[in-house]
Amino acid sequence: MPVPVSSILSALFLFFALLAMLSIVYKSWRNGISPMPASAEVRRAVVAELSRLTGPAGGRGPTSGWMLTGGREQAAAEPVAPASAYSIVEAGSGWGTLALHLAQSRPDWRITGIENSWIPWVVSRLALRLSACRNTVFLRGDLYEYRYEQADVVVCYLYPGAMKRLDPLLRRQLHTGARVVSICFALPGWQAEKIITCRDMYRTKIYIYKIE
Repeated sequence: MPVPVSSILSALFLFFALLAMLSIVYKSWRNGISPMPASAEVRRAVVAELSRLTGPAGGRGPTSGWMLTGGREQAAAEPVAPASAYSIVEAGSGWGTLALHLAQSRPDWRITGIENSWIPWVVSRLALRLSACRNTVFLRGDLYEYRYEQADVVVCYLYPGAMKRLDPLLRRQLHTGARVVSICFALPGWQAEKIITCRDMYRTKIYIYKIE
């Protein structure tokens, strides 16, 4: 007796759904944190603070700094933004909600999201295609191998262990005057320039650090 096509399709759907779930669980275990989207209140607070720092006209504008160890270039695609665009890199962009909110709020900014988990990266790329944003790019790769020299701001929503690992890279690569915006977790050993307490149900803190 032949198996109905609907049963085959249902089995395939369940298989790929399970595969996607296992992929997210595995990457969450490897990364030490699941790709949790920032709340609307946190997104608004980050935009407000960065707008205060840059002013209405934005700031300087770099090109992408993505390069793997050994100098092999990983990403050719560049976000379309003015040459004077303020460069914001989200280290661990997850589902892309914060990066897209930044891009939609300020088209004069250049946004780069880095994510190593396949499923959130694909979802963020699809969301980008559906949006009108042309100043954003999502790269799939290791945030510890990204070159941050040209970034004006690095935004992080990472657990303390990841922040500690990222610490020497930020100290070594970021230029004087650049900022690090850490959501929820403080950078160990760093003195915050400003701490913002959001009005969400968790009273989430946002730590602003300036490279001296």
